[in-house]
Amino acid sequence: MNDFAKAIETAVSLIGHADTDLREIVSLSLSVSLTASFIAFAIGAPLGAALAIYRIPGKTAFIVVANALLGLPPVVIGLAVYILLSRSGPLGSLGILFTPVAMIIAQTILGVPIVVALVHRTIVDVWASYGDALLVDGASRARAACTVMRIGREGLLTAFLAAFGRAIAEVGAIMIVGGNVRGHTRTMTTAIALETSKGDLSFALALGIILVVLSMTVSALSFFFSRVLMGR
Repeated sequence: MNDFAKAIETAVSLIGHADTDLREIVSLSLSVSLTASFIAFAIGAPLGAALAIYRIPGKTAFIVVANALLGLPPVVIGLAVYILLSRSGPLGSLGILFTPVAMIIAQTILGVPIVVALVHRTIVDVWASYGDALLVDGASRARAACTVMRIGREGLLTAFLAAFGRAIAEVGAIMIVGGNVRGHTRTMTTAIALETSKGDLSFALALGIILVVLSMTVSALSFFFSRVLMGR
């Protein structure tokens, strides 16, 4: 119990003094996860909306696959990206394995199905309420899609935040493709795993506290913006 209390005290001290290593790890985690989330949203939101609005051959199969991929094991994605980016892989010439770019690619792949599935569910409901009216008024499907996405912006925000939550908490895939290199590819989750195995509980706990605070902040922002967007 005394060891745990001491670990908490040291962790709070590290956070309070903005420890250099701690700051670098948190900064890298945020930059990688935010970048991956924005890319996943840029890819997934139009796809999800298109599946809800347009008559696409095999649409049902796409929707089923997108929902099935929500439970995609991160380590499998990490392994697939590793094989693609390794020296003997088809993209090995890019030389981006064990870099933040490889980590962003892995997190983006994990985030896209989340965005597609959540945006699709949102837009389906909004389209059912407003789609026919917009088309009757003379709007093209493309223009109607933009209007419907604005109406369903709360759901789109939720999709983005869900993708970010998945990315910031991910460890398996980025451990494989990033290598957990100190000062280069070490994120909060990979550092927690490493420091815990080394027995440095205070540093791991400090990162854990920050990670929990970030997760709570994301949830709070989601709740706040949903109320603002709903005009409550």
